[in-house]
Amino acid sequence: MKAIFKREIRAYFNSPIGYVCVAALLALYGFYYFQVMALGSTSYISAVYSTMFTFCMMVIPIITMRSMADDQKNKTDQALLTAPVGVTAIVLGKFLACFFVYFVASTLGLLPAAAMNFFASPAWGEIIGNYLGTLLYGGAMISIGVFVSSLTVSQIIAAIGTFAMSVFLMYIDMLASSMSNPVLSTLVEWISFNTRYTTFTQGMFSVSSAVFFLSVVAVFVFLTARRIESRRWS
Repeated sequence: MKAIFKREIRAYFNSPIGYVCVAALLALYGFYYFQVMALGSTSYISAVYSTMFTFCMMVIPIITMRSMADDQKNKTDQALLTAPVGVTAIVLGKFLACFFVYFVASTLGLLPAAAMNFFASPAWGEIIGNYLGTLLYGGAMISIGVFVSSLTVSQIIAAIGTFAMSVFLMYIDMLASSMSNPVLSTLVEWISFNTRYTTFTQGMFSVSSAVFFLSVVAVFVFLTARRIESRRWS
């Protein structure tokens, strides 16, 4: 897994993809934090993260689109499938590489808040809550993106598919409110990513929400591994 992780990280940063994704998110974080400073009130920091959340969900499909599709297109997946390494380790290595790019961008996005701390008193509970929620939600979406990438040889299709899933999961709670069947409504609300993410944006840590997002990661890593396993035996 470690070798796969290193290989994928080199691939991201030997090409413009890693740098562009990180730079784009950092530029947006800097721009919106600058607006907070211009307004002169740290109460607007929550608006920074609510806006950045949408941009993060747009960048994740770009990060994950090549994870599996690129190897399938270039036939380099054959070398991986015949290597003395487990399929789950291959998938985990690729997932962790994608998550690392996202983690770097999200973590460096805390720098403006740290700089603001010298002349203001930002609500760090809320900031850390948004940060952790962004990582957990992003990790779940990245695992879905890696799975979608394993279904196609086209990076464009993988990106569009992941983006469509992202939009669906962001607004599925609206679907629940329009349902007349209380059982279906409760089920849809239970799988709503947005509802669970909102808890973190309020500066509270929810163990159940964290377990939910980590479970989504585990499920989609498992599904991706089974998908790759089926191709190994075919």
